[in-house]
Order: sequence, then structure tokens, then C-alpha cells
Amino acid sequence: MRGRYESWFLSARDAEPGRPPRALWIRHTRHRFAGSEIESAARWCTIFDPAGGGGPAAVKESGVHLDDGAACGATRFHGGARAHGRMAEWELTVAGGGVGELRHLHPGLLYRLPLPRTKLVAPVPDGVVSGRVVVDGVVVDVVGWRATVGHNWGREHAERWVWLHASGFPDAPEAWLELALARVRVGGALTPWIASGAVFVGGRRFRLGGLGHIPGVRVVAAPGRLEAIVPGKGIEIRVAAHADLDQTVGFTYAGTREGDARTVLHSGLASVRLGVRRPGRSSAELATTSGGAFELGGRGLETNGVPLQPYPDP
Repeated sequence: MRGRYESWFLSARDAEPGRPPRALWIRHTRHRFAGSEIESAARWCTIFDPAGGGGPAAVKESGVHLDDGAACGATRFHGGARAHGRMAEWELTVAGGGVGELRHLHPGLLYRLPLPRTKLVAPVPDGVVSGRVVVDGVVVDVVGWRATVGHNWGREHAERWVWLHASGFPDAPEAWLELALARVRVGGALTPWIASGAVFVGGRRFRLGGLGHIPGVRVVAAPGRLEAIVPGKGIEIRVAAHADLDQTVGFTYAGTREGDARTVLHSGLASVRLGVRRPGRSSAELATTSGGAFELGGRGLETNGVPLQPYPDP
């Protein structure tokens, strides 16, 4: 029996001018090792609140008996987690804003083929979330936070990946960026960086990356730092992201085979500079100080001092 994992996640930020920035990252996963019939579930909750002092507050619970009414999807996240003396509960609703689902892989046939081994979709690439999160008894009221919902599944994590989402650009409030970058192993060889995603700017959505644009992708990625050039259909973006390591959380992602784990660093409040170039049009330069979510993952990834959370996976 082949191994498999699946995750739904919600990432949201309260980055309105004049208010201390806060962010949340909630993840529901299901996992089965190769050769096993046992499927485990896990629920994760991380709150980023620099004004509250200290680093991110993270709770994760894993087990085979987590089917207790929790919900995750394009419109609602409901659940809780208890582990290591910590607890979290959440009840959140998501409004998609009529943006429409973003299917990263193009052409769509890739969702039915063995490769890539990870499939990804953004059911809500740009939305708004409201509700309540409670972490260790502290209530966080979530009112109109800018959000994205992601859905990933597959048989193997990429060898190295970057996920970046950004919105809340003061000079273009409607603009958003959803970007995935990955290197994968195929037949023992490591591919170049492959990009997928979209940018919404000037009232239009532009697809980024894809197999036909691999030669033009340039990536420098390290804990807390990303610089990338990504071409797309009728567009090219240059993006730089920075995340404070003291506001970055570290987790271990189990692979679908024993011993095939990945290390993941995730920040919910990254600064992002975005340059947009279109043939025959003037360039656009956008920036947000805390409207980005930046994730870096990979096998044997150095954490640069970010402690890994003491929660097993799955």
C-alpha cells in the first residue's frame, strides 16, 4: 500500500495600518506510511503576535482518533489541539470574495499523473476570515483578516520548497500573490526550481511559472529570506521576502516512508517587495511590511537557530 498525506491549511493576517500585526496558521492533516493501513490525523495552530512578547505560540495534536467533528475546507475551519500542556481551539469562517479557485499545476493533466508527487490547489487564493482562536486561554478575536486557504496532497514531499503568499499592499489593496517553488527528485536527479501560482494585479490574474517557464526561474532561498525571479504568461515578477527568525516557527513534516522527514520553517508576518513587469506596460513596484506568509521546507534544512517544535509528525 502506498503512503499518502493530505493537508488543508488556513493562513491569515491582521496587518491593517495603525494596528499591531498578528497572524495565524492552522493546519489539518491526514497521513499514512507506505505499507500501513493505519491513517493518522493531526491538527496544528500557530499564532504570531510580536506585540504580545515572545515568539510564535504553537500547539499540535496527533493521533488516530481525531475524527471528533473538526472541519476544514474552503469556507470553515473548526477544531482544537492539546499537547505538551498547551491547548488551542478555533472556530473560523472564510469568505472567498468571488476570486475563484487557483489550481497551481498546469496543464491540469498533471493532477492525474504520478509526477509531481505533491499536488496543490488554493481553493481560496484571496479571502477574508472571521471568528475566534483561543490559545492557552488567551482569546484572539479574528475580524476580517486577509486570508488564503490551501489544499495539498500526495505521496512525497518535495526535496526543497518555498511557499509565499502576500496581500495587503497599501498602493494596491486588491493585489495578491500566491507562489510555490519546488525542487523534486526524478530518477535520482534533482530538478531545477519549478514555479507555480498566480499574481493578481491591475484587476487581472496572471498565471506564474509552469513547465514551459522553468529556464527563467531564479531562486535564492534561506531561513528568513527569499529572492526570486518568476516568469509567467505575459508577465514577470521579481519578489523579495524577509521574515524575522524570532517570529518563525519550526516543525517536522513526516514523509510517507519511515525516516523521510522534512524540516519546515514558517513565518506568518513576512515583509514582501514585489516588482511586476509586463511587455508594453510600465512596471509596478509594491511592498508590504507584514502582509506575507513565507514557508521554507526541505530535507536536512538548516534552521539558523529557529527551534523545532516538540511535536511529532504525524
